[in-house]
Amino acid sequence: ARTVMTYTAKKCGICFQPPSIVLIYKEDSKDKTRQRIMPVRNFSKFSDCSMAAEQLKNNPRHKAYLEGVSLRQLRKLHSLLKGHLGGESLAESLEKFRQEETIDPEEDMNKLDDRELAKRKSIMDELFEKNRKKKDDPEFIYDIEVDFPQDEQLESCGWDIESGEEI
Repeated sequence: ARTVMTYTAKKCGICFQPPSIVLIYKEDSKDKTRQRIMPVRNFSKFSDCSMAAEQLKNNPRHKAYLEGVSLRQLRKLHSLLKGHLGGESLAESLEKFRQEETIDPEEDMNKLDDRELAKRKSIMDELFEKNRKKKDDPEFIYDIEVDFPQDEQLESCGWDIESGEEI
């Protein structure tokens, strides 16, 4: 029986020349830090970053190493590479990625196509998970009670007035 190697990703970055993803990791069975360079092939300024990131993450040669690297981070690295191939500076590419990954609260998501809506939901899910307090977090409080001040007279709305009609 073959033993399954497990790896812990420490850092993940990009090399522009030659185009590749660089992973700094530790083998869980050893205490040695290693580096893995994964070439990005058949990628141009017209490529789909999400698809390229998924292909790399699911590649049988790299899958075990990229277990601890999020798809979002791989997508970001591919986006930076795409910007570089398109002649953008690193700062321009980072700003463009930040804008794509930011949710506009004024945006009407009913008008988005399925792919864009799925992208926005994925961003919101990641943001939720990042900000969520878990039971083992030091700041976690189980039952928070808050008293809201009642200084002003509350305004009543038309929908909350009791009516004599049965529903």
